[in-house]
Amino acid sequence: MWSAAEGGHLYQQSTRPLTLSYGLADSPAGLPAWLVEKYRASSDCGGDLSSRFSDDFLLTQVSLYWFTRTVSTSFRPCYEYAQGLTRRGERVDVPTAVALFPADLTRPPRSRTERTYNVTRYTRMPRGGHFAAHEEPELLAHDLTESFRTHR
Repeated sequence: MWSAAEGGHLYQQSTRPLTLSYGLADSPAGLPAWLVEKYRASSDCGGDLSSRFSDDFLLTQVSLYWFTRTVSTSFRPCYEYAQGLTRRGERVDVPTAVALFPADLTRPPRSRTERTYNVTRYTRMPRGGHFAAHEEPELLAHDLTESFRTHR
């Protein structure tokens, strides 16, 4: 089960985000280790991170968090939701397209998604993960194009 093998960070972020963020924000080795591990675990790379992300890309991501000191604020949505500080939104009636990538963090069934959204397109992608825009830009662009085509 994914949550047991890979979901520990979500529990940590939803219960004790500051403990984690202080360590990462202050460690030039800890932050890249944390982020690279998250990219490996949440992408469709089969354990080979370099098959999806260049070193330059990963260093850019680390630099964005490091120089802006924003790793702690990136944990905030997880914490706020878990603590009941963020309410679930009302139903979204705007036509909504959903693209599910097999290595993403969640893959809700259409029936669950339709409870909250007016789902007009629901696509199960053949590959890709949480970072689909970088991993599978052509698949994502094609799905977006087809999605908007029906609204012209």
